[in-house]
Amino acid sequence: MTDIRVPNEQEGTKAIVRSWLKKVGDTVALDEPLVELETDKVAQEVPAPAAGVLLEILLNTDDEALPGAILGRLGEPQAPGASSPAPPAAAPAAVGAPAPTVAAPVMASSTEQRLSPAVRKAVKAYGVDPATLTGTGRGGRITRADVERRAQNPSAPLASAPTLAEPAKPAPVSGGSNGVRTVPHDRMRLAIAQNMLNSVTVAPHVTAVFECDFSAIMAHRRKHKPSFQQQGADLTFTAYLIAASAQAMRVAPTINSRWFDDRLEIYESVNVGIGTALGDKGLVVPIVHSAQDLSLLGIAKRLTDMTKRARDNRLKPEDMRGGTFTISNHGVSGSLVATPIIINQPQSAILGVGKLEKRVVVREVDGSDAIVIRPLAYVSLTIDHRVVDGHQTNTWLSRFVEVLETWPLDE
Repeated sequence: MTDIRVPNEQEGTKAIVRSWLKKVGDTVALDEPLVELETDKVAQEVPAPAAGVLLEILLNTDDEALPGAILGRLGEPQAPGASSPAPPAAAPAAVGAPAPTVAAPVMASSTEQRLSPAVRKAVKAYGVDPATLTGTGRGGRITRADVERRAQNPSAPLASAPTLAEPAKPAPVSGGSNGVRTVPHDRMRLAIAQNMLNSVTVAPHVTAVFECDFSAIMAHRRKHKPSFQQQGADLTFTAYLIAASAQAMRVAPTINSRWFDDRLEIYESVNVGIGTALGDKGLVVPIVHSAQDLSLLGIAKRLTDMTKRARDNRLKPEDMRGGTFTISNHGVSGSLVATPIIINQPQSAILGVGKLEKRVVVREVDGSDAIVIRPLAYVSLTIDHRVVDGHQTNTWLSRFVEVLETWPLDE
């Protein structure tokens, strides 16, 4: 037999079995997806380590999956015409004893077996029958958003009344007509909460804010975006932000570091994480590795690929591992300034980019002051004050802004 094991390396603090894609007795091919694991950051499929038949499942849905644990076992397919092994004979019943009653096994529906833990909680909280839902997730799986849409739809069937086995829900708060909508925490939201609390608890956050003129990169983008698209890359402002961040690390390398209790690790490789929102589900932070070695086109290609896979829930653990610096482009949702933007521990800093908007400013033109309109955004660097001080922070931001504002049109 061949063991099916939980990968030794995973992105996230804890993994559980989300669903089995095969059942005992099914024939599987080498590398065919067998089981889905879910952590607080990413979902991943475990492929079959060999071809064969799924003989047994040792970790079921919702079971914790520790690194290296055995999920199940594969065996050789049964030869044609071979008889199945006979089950062990039951011990003879005592004379005069009543025959034992064998209860029929209770089998969960295939729909229930494929629900993730977060969806199971939502189904229970809203009283929604999953059999009535059409899944919009990968492979037709039901998502938490599917459950919430049904719960908010006035034409959806009402939740059944609580049975004796279920505790009665508390009476709604009086004084309003809208009532209260209860949304159970999923693992991703709980993990985000724990990580944010840990970061602000252990690290003294300090934020510096600069203003940046985007005129140069906007002109470059207008000229080169079509050629980038022909090469399979969407040229976004984020690509410029990553490239400028990598250049700014040269003048303040301590920004690209990680704090540990007994040391500070400063890295030559600039691995930039990009906070990618997943709507109400939270966010993930895929990594552009070795940004200092990439051209703008190379950065744009990696961003295009990772952003699409993040929103399709197809990121792999290695896509989110090894970050040394993070960018939060919070301006895409409308905010001018956000502070402090919480550092992704154990990193030492995080860049925030606010909303890009046209503003009236005073600039020197041909030796005289002039009132002009420029596309400006506030950029902030939040640092761990245990690691760096204001001098390194402002040096880094000054170089970052300089790179963006002087971007050559034809490079």
